Amino acid sequence: MTAPGDRRNVWRVCGRKRALVKRALALAVLVLLAGCREVRVQTLSVGVTTAVLGGNQLVVVRDTEALARLGIKAPVRFKGEFGVVLLMGPHQRTGYREVIESIRANDQRVRVVAFEQSPADGGEPTADYRTYTLWIVPNSVYRRGIHVEAVTPSDDPIAQTVLP
Repeated sequence: MTAPGDRRNVWRVCGRKRALVKRALALAVLVLLAGCREVRVQTLSVGVTTAVLGGNQLVVVRDTEALARLGIKAPVRFKGEFGVVLLMGPHQRTGYREVIESIRANDQRVRVVAFEQSPADGGEPTADYRTYTLWIVPNSVYRRGIHVEAVTPSDDPIAQTVLP
């Protein structure tokens, strides 16, 4: 047994206090990081599809079958993430592509500013097709009822949807 004035006893008490302070700091950092969580949205694929015709559309994709119906092949891990596809068109001339200017999100909505760039040479005649951009988003940010909208740089609506 050590005497009350023994140095070994002092170090044990100081060690416990240090461990407690480290745990408290780690907890505080965890709370701060959770409060200011940054969501990494990956633009996985950009291209054209002929599988689905129609007008401009935002589609939430939760399984491989829905992605296949759009004519898009992408390695999406649906257990931990979901996809959002912006379809634009249809076009009868080759060379169109989507340009995404910005993506902004808050608790109520996601706003995508996008436009289509026409081919510089006018393109060649072709069968109807649509351009698309596929974003992969972590399931941790999926919230039913979130409004997702795509607008042009001049704020004209392109397409909108609500997360089901």
